[in-house]
Amino acid sequence: MTYDRIPSVDALMALLADCEDVWDTPDRTGDPVDLLDHGLQVAALLAASHPDDEELQVAGLLHDIGHCLVPAGEEGHGRHGAEAVEGLLGPRVARLVAAHIPAKRYLAAADPRLVLSPESARTLGCQGGPMTPAEAAAFEADPDFPAAIALRRADDAGKVVGLAVAPLGTWRPVVERVATGRRRDTRAGVLPDPVPRASAAEAAAQ
Repeated sequence: MTYDRIPSVDALMALLADCEDVWDTPDRTGDPVDLLDHGLQVAALLAASHPDDEELQVAGLLHDIGHCLVPAGEEGHGRHGAEAVEGLLGPRVARLVAAHIPAKRYLAAADPRLVLSPESARTLGCQGGPMTPAEAAAFEADPDFPAAIALRRADDAGKVVGLAVAPLGTWRPVVERVATGRRRDTRAGVLPDPVPRASAAEAAAQ
């Protein structure tokens, strides 16, 4: 890999700030907002729809940081981001970050009314295309299936040019609470399962 695991909230917030004026494609022909604006829009949508799930909100905020970590790594950007934040924010946040690509594949197969942005439609093919029925059934069995779908719906909606959203700094306390929960669980020896290397989400993202 060409990146390090993110060691602290300070480092994560600095990386997110660096996502301003960084785009999902190096030539800026992709989605119409930069990565920071997109993450802030997705997080705001999830805060409105899932106000009690801060892990999901934080996953939405940073779900595309893989584009910054490995530029032009479209196929693996969910996995790259998940691996970078797992130690700091915990396995569930990492799983949700990784799952935003399989969730797109699931919805492409299951939702005939799905409307993808031109860039998301273009990259669907290199990410595996719509799920097969067997893949979809396995994905539905994931305990975080509803949260993954919620993140993906917000991902598809959070691409509005000029939309006013809360600035990045307002998210720092939320990120700190999620990271503190991770540290508390580590000290207590009570951890969720780590990101499954052969889970439905991971297998679908390959």
